[in-house]
Order: sequence, then structure tokens, then C-alpha cells
Amino acid sequence: MKNYSFGSGSPKSFHAYQRSDFDLESGTTKRARKPRNSPLHPIKMLKYLGNRVKYYYKLHPILVFFISLSFGITILVILSLYESQFRVMSSYRKIDGASDNYPFPKLKNLVMVAGHSIYTSNSFEKVDKEDSWFLESYQKHPGQAATFVTHIEEGVEIASKDSEALLLFSGGETRKDAGPRSEAQSYWTVAESKGWFGKEDGVRWRSLTEEHARDSFENLLFSVCRFRELTGTYPLNITVVSYDFKEERFAHLHRSAIRFPESRFFYSGTPGSPTSKEAAMKGEALVRAQFQDDPYGCLGSLHRKKLGRDPFHRSIPYPNGCPEIEGLFRYCGVSPYPGSVPWS
Repeated sequence: MKNYSFGSGSPKSFHAYQRSDFDLESGTTKRARKPRNSPLHPIKMLKYLGNRVKYYYKLHPILVFFISLSFGITILVILSLYESQFRVMSSYRKIDGASDNYPFPKLKNLVMVAGHSIYTSNSFEKVDKEDSWFLESYQKHPGQAATFVTHIEEGVEIASKDSEALLLFSGGETRKDAGPRSEAQSYWTVAESKGWFGKEDGVRWRSLTEEHARDSFENLLFSVCRFRELTGTYPLNITVVSYDFKEERFAHLHRSAIRFPESRFFYSGTPGSPTSKEAAMKGEALVRAQFQDDPYGCLGSLHRKKLGRDPFHRSIPYPNGCPEIEGLFRYCGVSPYPGSVPWS
């Protein structure tokens, strides 16, 4: 058998039919059909949805109205939440950008000594005597001034045992007749006069003031914000120094109001003067009841008392230094603050 080659070179494959469709009956080649694409046309979809809405509106106008209203309100709520979050984060970045570093970035815990009076003497020879301090009528008891010095010493002692603690004396210019002197500066100056009770080297450099608080709730809240200003973070643990009969107010009412974890909150209470114990307990019961009804001190008698303790109309800088808890500063209600807090 002979082998026939078709042309030169290696044999090529033969295709009986062309790649396109071939009609056997007519002997013609059909054009290949292009696959039908079904792209989404936004305009057509919107028209379709619009027609469907019109159709359902004719059938159930009230139902469609309420659904549309609910949808609109939901969108507004979502946008407001995003706007609030964006504003807080913008403020946070603004503060961080304004300062390359913070004075005390390594300190983690807050020790706050709540102020109760203003030191008015020109000398520091008798810091434990009542005539060296500006006292209200209910404070004029023998031994009262010594209790202030005890608070100062207790705060220094606690801070000396914790190398990561920032000691803050808290209290504003609360007495008009005492002049533009703050409770916080009074306490710091007394500590200075006492040589920091033998712990100057370890404590003095990390002891500062918060000079705007007008009541016990502000002592706590403002000191937390001040801590943020100085360290760039919020305290991991908080220790409050005040009278022992005020523990319930601070450790329960005020702590719960800012929603700080109970396991990281500590209280160091010292006794009041022996001659004022009974009156102090009665007064504390009254104030505690007021804070139970008004946890944030923004209504009624607590609010009026706070205004009375601002005789020089000092502008309060907070929450500029702690934008993450701006909502907590603005909040006024009986129920706990519903917003987010950094320490939760």
C-alpha cells in the first residue's frame, strides 16, 4: 500500500466540520450565538423598585409610610453614631498630635486625695491647727485640721508603695473668702512643707493637682480625666483617700456612676475628728441620699451646691483632655451612663 502525503512537511489534522455551527440540511454555516449577558442596570432596577413601591403604596399607604419613616430614622441614627465616633476619634488624634509625649506615660494607677478645705496661713508651722485653714461652720471642731493632714500623709504613703502610681490632690477654688486658692494646691503645699513625710525622692516628682472639682463626684471624674492628660491613658487601678464614713459614697455611688470596675477600685478611709463624728454621719447620710437620687450631681440641690462652690467662675477645661469620655461629662440622668467607657 502506498502512502500519500498531502503537501510537504508533517501531516496536519483534518477537521470534518468548521468550528462554527454547520447546517446539514441547507449546507450553510450558522453564525455562532454569543452568550447572552445579563448585566445589572442600576437605572432599570431603581425604576422597577420605584414602580413596586408605588404599587404597594396604593394598596397599603399607611403601612408603606411607616416602613419608610422607620427606615429613614434608622439611617439617621446610624449616621449620628458614626458622626459621634468620628468626632471623638478626631479629638483623640488632635490631642495626640498636639503633644509628642506625655509627662508621665509610664504611670498606670491613680491615687486621688479628695480635698476638704483651703490652707490660708502664711506659714507652715501649724498645719494641723484649725486657724491655719478656712473652715465652714460645720467643720469648726477641734482636731478637724489634723484630719486634712492625715489624708495628705495617707496619699503619700500609698503612692510611695506603688512606683506606677500618680498621686493627685483634687479640689478647686471653692471658698470665696479664702481667695483664689485651690484645695488641691493647699494639700500639695502642705505635703511640700512636711518634706513629703520622708518620701520626697520617690513621691514628689509624681504628685500633682486637679484644681477644678467642686464636689466628691467631680473629685473622682475630674481626676480620671487629669490622669489621662498626664499619662495619655486611663488608670488601671484607682485608690481614693478620704474620710472613712464616705466610703459608700465613693466606692459605690460614684464608682458605679462612671462604671469603673469594682475589682480595680480601692478606698482608704481615715476617721474624722472625734467631736464631729455624730454630725458628720448625719450630714453624710443626707448627701448620700441626694447622690442616690441624682448620681451625677446635675440636678436640684447638688447642682446648686456645686455652683456655690465656684465663686470665681472658673472655666472647667474637661473633657478636652479626655475626649473618649466626653459623653460621660455631658450626661445627666438617674440611670447609669449608657455610653461606652474606656475602662470597661
